[in-house]
Amino acid sequence: MNTGHQGCPPTWVSQSAEFRLAVRDILLQGKNMVKLIHTLADHGDDVNYCAFSSSLLATCSLDKTIRLYSLSDFTELPHSPLKFHTYAVHCCCFSPSGHILASCSTDGTTVLWNTQNGQTLAVLEQPRGSPVRVCRFSPDSTCLVSGAADGTVVLWNAQSYKLHRCGSVKDGSLVACAFSPSRNLFVTGSSCGDLTVWDDKMKCLHSEKAHDLGITCCDFSSQPVSDGEQSLQFFRLATCGQDCQIKIWVVPLSHILGFELKYKSTLSGHCAPILACAFSHNGQLLVSGSVDKSVIVYDINTENILHTLTQHTRYVTTCAFAPNILLLATGSMDKTVNIWQFDLEMLCQARSTEDQLKPFTEDWSEDDVSTWLCTQELKDLVGVFKMNNIDGKELLNLTKESLADDLKIESLGLRSKVLRKIEELRTQVKTLSSEIPDEFICPITRELMQDPVIASDGYSYEKEAMENWISKKKRTSPMTNLVLPSVVLIPNRTLKMAIDRWLETHKK
Repeated sequence: MNTGHQGCPPTWVSQSAEFRLAVRDILLQGKNMVKLIHTLADHGDDVNYCAFSSSLLATCSLDKTIRLYSLSDFTELPHSPLKFHTYAVHCCCFSPSGHILASCSTDGTTVLWNTQNGQTLAVLEQPRGSPVRVCRFSPDSTCLVSGAADGTVVLWNAQSYKLHRCGSVKDGSLVACAFSPSRNLFVTGSSCGDLTVWDDKMKCLHSEKAHDLGITCCDFSSQPVSDGEQSLQFFRLATCGQDCQIKIWVVPLSHILGFELKYKSTLSGHCAPILACAFSHNGQLLVSGSVDKSVIVYDINTENILHTLTQHTRYVTTCAFAPNILLLATGSMDKTVNIWQFDLEMLCQARSTEDQLKPFTEDWSEDDVSTWLCTQELKDLVGVFKMNNIDGKELLNLTKESLADDLKIESLGLRSKVLRKIEELRTQVKTLSSEIPDEFICPITRELMQDPVIASDGYSYEKEAMENWISKKKRTSPMTNLVLPSVVLIPNRTLKMAIDRWLETHKK
């Protein structure tokens, strides 16, 4: 259990060896966290995109078609495939109700379909007939955005099917788009790497170079997150690109001080350009698909990699989560779409225990030490520590002599600051044996847990205390103050076993 608020750096606290073993047991079972339950192989060419409604899955391809499948058994609907486009279909998306599907193509059109019978509702022609690369419905269904290869972005009235407003970016093709879950704004990404924010009047609110070699995809998390300090809430935005990076940005919900977009972090893991990214419906997971043929599942709160899927045999071009359940679709240039099911209990335990491995200072990797340096405002020393291969064990053994002679840190003040921070770590290690590990304490009662359960916010609580919390009509997380996606409580058997072992070794 992470004892800090979401979005805050982890608290570096050492734990007992018994607990370490228990935590690792569950992580070794990570291979069962995600299960491939179905493969669709109906397209005759590269799969470019896939999208979910609450009951359907849509896929589109270079083969000029869009296919619709029922989520109940993944059978193709009788009126599928949908045929109209005369060239490759690049993107498709459902309206929030799921009754309308939009698709866009190299042929310069965005087509609206009735999902119940497959009939064409409207054909929207892009100005100057430029190939349309991306399309998105607004959360309130009033608008549809289409972005084209010539840099034009069109805001369509989704009721009258008329062009409402039009704009353009300075350079490159528009290849990515996402609407903010609240506030009337959306972002676009270009092949030149520019991330642009627009309001509903097509006014450019912000623009910056986000990825040097070009943006390929972007997605907003639908769940707001608290910063845990000033009680501010914000939405996360993920962008990915040809530079093999995923970047996380935050957009505050409040617009009192005007629009603001802040860079937060960069996720690593892929070794080739990343073509797709998507948040889960509960905002807890982020997935990405890459030219390296893999799909990576991240815990967005810790930014740790939970799982890597490697079943596709060619580039992974698209990934999408279902809107209400942990169901994932991934599409590829191998002409297939894979459907993945997540084990919720395993996921909660893995997400909870992934954080619990990191606090062992002596077990820190060189990257963990780099992260710690950044949290201690010592970012300028990351390169020096990496050059000297300083891991957790080496860190605890550093002295003023080794800092000066081996690491060549000339500043006496800087050396003193590093030694002071290291001494704080040593103190934590020494005092652990006489203290109850904080992860064993219920955040509500502040007492040692006897029957720990995992709530839908990913944190563990004493069962009775959490049940009482919920029974008082509190549907918010005691840790984050955000609305709980579910009131289901899952027994945390791994934590229970660790607490029992700790009690056995600390009996007086």
